Amino acid sequence: MVMVIYVSLFQSSVCEKIMELLGQNKIDRHQRQVVILSQDSFYRELTPEQKAKALKGQFNFDHPDAFDNQLVMKTLRDIIQGKTVHIPVYDFVKHSRKDEFVTVYPADVVLFEGILMFYAQEIRDLFQMKLFVDTDPDTRLSRRVLRDISERGRELEQVLNQYITFVKPAFEEFCLPTKKYADVIIPRGADNLVAINLIVQHIQDILNGGVTKRQNGFQDVHGSPRQRRPSESSRPH
Repeated sequence: MVMVIYVSLFQSSVCEKIMELLGQNKIDRHQRQVVILSQDSFYRELTPEQKAKALKGQFNFDHPDAFDNQLVMKTLRDIIQGKTVHIPVYDFVKHSRKDEFVTVYPADVVLFEGILMFYAQEIRDLFQMKLFVDTDPDTRLSRRVLRDISERGRELEQVLNQYITFVKPAFEEFCLPTKKYADVIIPRGADNLVAINLIVQHIQDILNGGVTKRQNGFQDVHGSPRQRRPSESSRPH
């Protein structure tokens, strides 16, 4: 059985810390037992009018409807069945998908990071564990400012206006209420090493028990064995 863990957060440092402590970030991506997916990869394709608004910082990317939930559902179901999946690459400067994909190979544990996947029940029910990373609002804002300016070439005024107009209200309306669905709440984000180490230990237990399963075939969500195809067993490029 593939375990899919959802991590509701505003920054990826928690997932990165988990990968680091598991030693998975040093393993070739074809052979990793744990992989990370990001909700940001699943933004919808925008219409010309929406893209024009986005370029001016006037489009709400923090609304649940901004995401291609059908593609999220299909991808998660394929992952649970142990299939290789192709993840879109989103260009945050041009606000559109690139003509390329990232290939994610079968793994025992999948960390899916984002902020709004708790919102839709049909997606929420696909996660075997749900983590909510509770971070101070000032920390969320400062990290967003640094990211948008350094990585996405945006001006400070635009970042702040977008935060006040869309990000903060959307967090309070759509994200924060879903905290009640979390199995584990992690205060202080990546600084909370006690909580993160507990999650890491849980994942290690899954991986240690998954060695035999990977040798004899995966278990799907109904418990029936799924044998690897030859092309999957070596996880080719």
